[in-house]
Amino acid sequence: MPKPARTETGTITRPDAHPTVRVWDWVVRVFHWSLVASFATAWLTAHSSEDIHHLAGYAAAALIALRLIWGIVGTHYARFSQFTRGPRAVIGYLRAIVTGSEARYIGHNPAGGAMVLTLMAIMFVTALTGWMTTTDQFWGVEWVSQAHEWSAKAILMLVFVHLAGVIVASVRHHENLIRAMLTGRKRMAEPGDVA
Repeated sequence: MPKPARTETGTITRPDAHPTVRVWDWVVRVFHWSLVASFATAWLTAHSSEDIHHLAGYAAAALIALRLIWGIVGTHYARFSQFTRGPRAVIGYLRAIVTGSEARYIGHNPAGGAMVLTLMAIMFVTALTGWMTTTDQFWGVEWVSQAHEWSAKAILMLVFVHLAGVIVASVRHHENLIRAMLTGRKRMAEPGDVA
């Protein structure tokens, strides 16, 4: 079998596959999977290991801080300016999904970009309220504990919505987005795609 060839632009071509291009850099990929691991760890240790639960929450907060910085100074597809869209664009994209006419995006599509921001915001609220429950001022305060619990449940719900979106986009655009978040590579833009 012939070896894949790399072009001058970083595109990889294989005789049996579409050419690919690097989309998500290692910082974005490490952030994504580390945030998954920290949330899963915090969720699973919420009632069994306070120390591990707290460490996982602090790790999530640190990851979000890193991602906020990388969203400003990072590579093209990592920047918020590349994938954040207004409510009208997000709603338009969701309507296009219903009719089967949504465009394929090389980076995050409008709904995916909104999900990134929403998950990061709610994860921040969860980490903040979790930390607040460890302070003298807020320890035992009911609304803080409730906010922490409800924001964690909201994250879990949004994770399922996110996974459903990934599956729908993967099927509709004939592209394994989970693999793309592992390798950082997606199929090159074709006519009609949004780069």
